[in-house]
Amino acid sequence: MNYGLDLPDYPWDTLAPYRARAAEHPSGICDLSIGTPVDPTPAVIREALAAGSDSHGYPTTAGTPELRAAIAGWYEQWHGIALDPRTQVMPTVGSKELVAWLPTLLGLRQRGLAVACPSAAYPTYEMGATLAGVCCVRLDAADIASGAAGLEGIGLLWLNTPGNPTGTVLDVEVLAAVAERARAAGVVVASDECYALLNWQGEDATPSILHPAVTGGDPTGLLAVYSMSKQSNLAGYRAAFTAGDPALVGDLTNSRKHAGMIVPGPVQTAMIAGLGDTAHVRAQKETYRARRDTLLPAVTEFGLRVEHSEAGLYLWCTRDEDCWDTLAALAERGILAGPGAFYGDAAGRFVRIALTASDERIAQAADRLRAGG
Repeated sequence: MNYGLDLPDYPWDTLAPYRARAAEHPSGICDLSIGTPVDPTPAVIREALAAGSDSHGYPTTAGTPELRAAIAGWYEQWHGIALDPRTQVMPTVGSKELVAWLPTLLGLRQRGLAVACPSAAYPTYEMGATLAGVCCVRLDAADIASGAAGLEGIGLLWLNTPGNPTGTVLDVEVLAAVAERARAAGVVVASDECYALLNWQGEDATPSILHPAVTGGDPTGLLAVYSMSKQSNLAGYRAAFTAGDPALVGDLTNSRKHAGMIVPGPVQTAMIAGLGDTAHVRAQKETYRARRDTLLPAVTEFGLRVEHSEAGLYLWCTRDEDCWDTLAALAERGILAGPGAFYGDAAGRFVRIALTASDERIAQAADRLRAGG
């Protein structure tokens, strides 16, 4: 008897045979599949975590005033966006938790509305719809902006910029057009911007859905979602936040109070330190830039074509064959990548190669791609 929700197996578990083959390489596996940070958590954050460890009382779901001020300050620092820390920001237990539960917290099932997400997208957008008991449809921002795709029956539209897995960046004009159409249709837009500071095109950050040129000074119906996992190597802390429409933030805060979705007190203290320190963020970005510069030419020499990938932690690659064939060829060289099939039907001929491995493993992978094994 199945007592659970009868969900599909976790997709990454299906990589076991490819992982085993790659691990047979004499110099060991180069795991470039899951984008988990491998570098140390910065000392300024770890020290703040320790300083906040005497956390005997219940933390607040809305976050301490100091944390809310730090989140608002982060938006001002990196995006030039002014937010009210009292009403427009809220910490979350990692960004995946919010992505997975937002359709439920918005009551989409009771309203008979669906979720929409990009054609090649982070799987949790669709899983959030499944958990909420609603449908998920694939809609790309460019098609919505141009009017080629409508929003009938949609209650929540996920944007992802920079995109995972593709690294695609949506410009302000596209974001503004999507926001206008969504608001006219009464659709909430949630923009997952977790890779915003890993922009390889010259600017500090990629455009946010909360940019004044998008909102016109009115954030109604708009939410930005951000995680500190990538910028600060905090995946293990589960430190993230959302910001935007005060009414939405207020409703979500209330619902989350009832559900006990609370960032632990010491983590809130650590977040304040991490949000206020720009030096470690810039240093980590340069580390990833160097790894990207090492891997990118080797990937192309291997015969893969890199598409998009202008931001984020991945190279989105194809050699115009089924992704599992590419995955097998990489495993023969001791390299494990992520299959595009995980991200939707439109992605089935791509693989995602992560930059989140040590300098030594990235260099080893580059050598294997060039040398043939």
